Amino acid sequence: MQFRDLHRQYEAMKAEMDEAMLRVAASGAYIMGPQVAELEQQLAEYVGVKHCISCANGTDALRLSLMALGIGQGDAVFVPDFTFFATAEAVAMVGATPIFVDVDRETYNINPSLVYVEYETVRCNTSLRPAAVIAVDLFGLPADYDALREVCHRCNLFLIEDGAQGFGGSINGKRDCSFGDLSTTSFFPAKPLGCYGDGGAIFTHDDNYADLLRSLRVHGKGTDKYDNVRLGLNSRLDTLQAAILQVKMRHFEEELAAVNRIAERYTELLSGKVKTPVVPKGYRSSWAQYTIQVENRDEVQAHLKAAGIPSMVYYPHTMSRQTAFAHLGQAPCPVADELSRTVLSPPIHPYMTDEEIETVASLI
Repeated sequence: MQFRDLHRQYEAMKAEMDEAMLRVAASGAYIMGPQVAELEQQLAEYVGVKHCISCANGTDALRLSLMALGIGQGDAVFVPDFTFFATAEAVAMVGATPIFVDVDRETYNINPSLVYVEYETVRCNTSLRPAAVIAVDLFGLPADYDALREVCHRCNLFLIEDGAQGFGGSINGKRDCSFGDLSTTSFFPAKPLGCYGDGGAIFTHDDNYADLLRSLRVHGKGTDKYDNVRLGLNSRLDTLQAAILQVKMRHFEEELAAVNRIAERYTELLSGKVKTPVVPKGYRSSWAQYTIQVENRDEVQAHLKAAGIPSMVYYPHTMSRQTAFAHLGQAPCPVADELSRTVLSPPIHPYMTDEEIETVASLI
């Protein structure tokens, strides 16, 4: 697609969002306005689940999910060692203990066989109660949910899907954010479906969890908003962000197709030069990031920067090496450690031109 066509497409969507924001501003319904419930219905239908409960951000979505499942002090929750801090932070914030599990070198996602190994270690050698697994759909690729579900069933663990980066991905046509007992996502601007600030959501088929989550996100309210029947959070999605997301949802599949074409082109140009991302058969990534592995990462990143091309390292410190978790004394995970030294994410977004893709690839 030519630059003029891409620019025209983007400007048309921006005009729709500007109009939607003005309608919210004129309405005065800034908190939990009608657009919020409408968006929740649209998101639930898109994902293919019964309920979507929006909230203030993706971290709160994880924390609310843990609260709804009754996870807290004395519980162990298995999380990938290679992920954003919020995944493990949410566990610690409810009083539970994160247990760091190594990831698959090809997909970057939690290794299901190692979840069982860590489960046995916790069960046999600690006083913690194994309670749940949080699987992260890193960089847009869903985790191996068939294998994870089998482990969780065998070990009587809840399965939470952290789809903050994965919204729009799928496995054999089944969409991301539908794989967990509870599944979460984020609408942070850099995510595949991003708003103009913070936002998040939780997805479930279960009526009871849905009712509980709707209470928890508003201070644990009961049927009367001034009768609080439990302790909760103040975690509501702004109407303004919901209106923006409604517009972006109308264009989302088109953007998703575009970013997949761009990822395929990157892979064509970079294969054999660096380690390119792997998408297993039947999987679709939403490409929150296109992440390569390269031994001389600092040199490559400096070369891109000198040419005016931004790139990012996700993530230079694994969870087991975070200062905030040093007191847990958990050993570093070797694959996660290796990835933290070698991964690099060049730019990717739906409106990149062929010339831009080829320029970045040639510099790498």
